[in-house]
Amino acid sequence: MNNFEDFLLNVPYPRPDIYGSLSMPVYSTASYEFASASEMEAAFCGKTTDHTYSRISNPTVHYFEERVRQITGAFNVTALNSGMAAVSNLFMTIAYSGANIVTSPHLFGNTYSFFATTLKAFGVEVRFCDLTNENEIRERIDENSCAIFFEVVTNPQLEVADISMLSAVAKEKNVPLIADTTVIPFSVFNAGKFGVDIEVVSSTKYISGGATSIGGLIIDYATFDWRNNKVLNPLANEQGVHAFNTRLRREIHRNFGAYMDPRTAQMQTIGLETLQLRYERQSRTALELATCLEQTEGIESVNYTGLPGNPFYEVSRRQFGDAPGAMLTFDLSSKDACFHLLDKLKVIRRATNLFDNKSLAIHPATTIYGSFSPDQREVMGISDKTIRLSVGLESVELLLEDIRQALM
Repeated sequence: MNNFEDFLLNVPYPRPDIYGSLSMPVYSTASYEFASASEMEAAFCGKTTDHTYSRISNPTVHYFEERVRQITGAFNVTALNSGMAAVSNLFMTIAYSGANIVTSPHLFGNTYSFFATTLKAFGVEVRFCDLTNENEIRERIDENSCAIFFEVVTNPQLEVADISMLSAVAKEKNVPLIADTTVIPFSVFNAGKFGVDIEVVSSTKYISGGATSIGGLIIDYATFDWRNNKVLNPLANEQGVHAFNTRLRREIHRNFGAYMDPRTAQMQTIGLETLQLRYERQSRTALELATCLEQTEGIESVNYTGLPGNPFYEVSRRQFGDAPGAMLTFDLSSKDACFHLLDKLKVIRRATNLFDNKSLAIHPATTIYGSFSPDQREVMGISDKTIRLSVGLESVELLLEDIRQALM
């Protein structure tokens, strides 16, 4: 198999479909019948892979997980009902009272809130630092650090950390490196090859195929020794690399009830098939549009890591090649100017989300980060002058024309 689609389209079903369906059927059922009490016992006790209850596992969801597992080369994949469910389930699996997480303040708003507020109530400390500064990272890590967490491209600041550097520090300190890779799909970026131990993905974005559904993924590469984690150490001594997924699958995700719905899994399984085609188009359009916007009167600055003048251009190109995503931001003179532009848009939709087939624009400071104080937004790098644009499948000419008329 020579490319992403060649491999993806030939991932076999776990069992042949009785009717020969070319698309994985939706198993919209709560429970499953067994031929005998002994078979039921074996399934419920984890001695077989038979499904027992769809809050725990489901054939349609399992096939989606298996497709992702095979195309990423991961050890295990768990599909949840949102990107935030993936983040929260992951950290409820590895964190504990007295633990700390080393991360950047430049995070997606709900992730920041989960770390700084929700986990704090459980006795977990969050240590914010500059993840582009190796010395700062080293200073924050100690024996209770349960993870270094980062976004491969921060949203909406578009900061890019050197993943090889982060991986080297994480391995030296025996701390797992965990990445949110939502902004760069795994069709062009293999997180495991860069030393990431676990990645979380909002599959709502590129994977869903046009914002059809909400979902999230935890992708485990089984490259971290969980004997170095205080809460997983006993399990790791018994099960080795299986420790993380054993606690996640047998305790955390089934107790929190956040498993993916089978209808969502089917839509996202189909979305995977066109992911690379859509991404190539969207990222190419984003670069062309960003280049044009740099020369557009009324725009103070443009932020896109694919621009040669961007401070993260070199590290972005080294890690993501010539397709560094379909999100860009641009600054106007004021918040009022941003609102004026948003109100006059005719083609670009005023909506949140990323990587819909349609282009979407939003003012992050008053929406995603609207509940944060001005001081918090300053620390997080959120400006009142910034508009975030998620580039869809429209032509560069149409998008540029829409922005130019809205500036007037």
